[in-house]
Amino acid sequence: MKTIIKTILAVPLASVMLFSCSKIENGFQSDNIRYKSNVIFCKRGMSLTMSDRINADGSTPPYNFEMMNLRDASTGQAAPAEFFTDYEMLVFKDGMVFNAETDTTVELLNKKRETVSRPPMEFNPVSGQLIFNRASANLPLGRYAFDVNFTNTRGAKLFENLATIEIVDPTIEDMFEVTYQAATGSSASEVFTTTTAPRLSCRKVSNEGARVILKIIDKNGNAFNPRAGEIVKRGDRPMFESHVKFNPVVTTDTALICDFEVAPFPLTKLIASNGTDWGYLNYYRIPMAYASIDNLPNNNVNPVFGFRVLMEGTYIVEVRLPSVTRVPR
Repeated sequence: MKTIIKTILAVPLASVMLFSCSKIENGFQSDNIRYKSNVIFCKRGMSLTMSDRINADGSTPPYNFEMMNLRDASTGQAAPAEFFTDYEMLVFKDGMVFNAETDTTVELLNKKRETVSRPPMEFNPVSGQLIFNRASANLPLGRYAFDVNFTNTRGAKLFENLATIEIVDPTIEDMFEVTYQAATGSSASEVFTTTTAPRLSCRKVSNEGARVILKIIDKNGNAFNPRAGEIVKRGDRPMFESHVKFNPVVTTDTALICDFEVAPFPLTKLIASNGTDWGYLNYYRIPMAYASIDNLPNNNVNPVFGFRVLMEGTYIVEVRLPSVTRVPR
């Protein structure tokens, strides 16, 4: 019986010794790291575009990602030099923000800005995110593949063709957003009646400059004349020039023109000194002498609208009043 007991006890002891001699792997490294989507879109020229993070699929941190072999996805040739070229850009200094109430001249604005040189695309080695800035306007259209070398305590592993970058031109929906649109009629005694809301549209006419040409038009496409007093302010409520004051708004026979300097425009919501949050709103009035509202005679027209232009360039923004006819004088 003693011999049998000794034999039984020897088996687990041998297993422990064998296990203690085996190499213990340090950490975990997944074979399935990935982006949420393996196609990353860059809308060239936008102020800031960021991809999703790489999902490390439970791999042991800390880890490091390195982009490798960026190339044309069709030909396999190395990506063009524009990806790695530094371009000069005006950016806000660290900790500096735009204030429409106090940044009233280009000189004051420039005290908060500096010129930096950066490539149009940067790769974050901690998150694996791709970050594109406005210098991406210089990137050639196309599709580009890349590999990622993943390193953690377990070692390094190369993931080939982890994702592709699609360089595309932004659509007008990427460059322009409507934040508000409404309208009222008002009688001589200031009785207000809700009317059909205006419809805003935008057309980019040039990549140059930073300009909005704002037109308020009637249902037939006829532009009201701000120079002749057909478009006027509404008391102390915000208007076009309230959102950016360092360049005066220029009036023509058909439009209000604003050079906004820095995108997005408006860059921030307008907060009055008394704390009122006006958002991105613009208030105007078309006196009843110059306009006729369908089924609402002898009323001023009071359009209220908000919009943002999200990148530099020259744009025509039209505010169409669907139930209003211009009365020429």
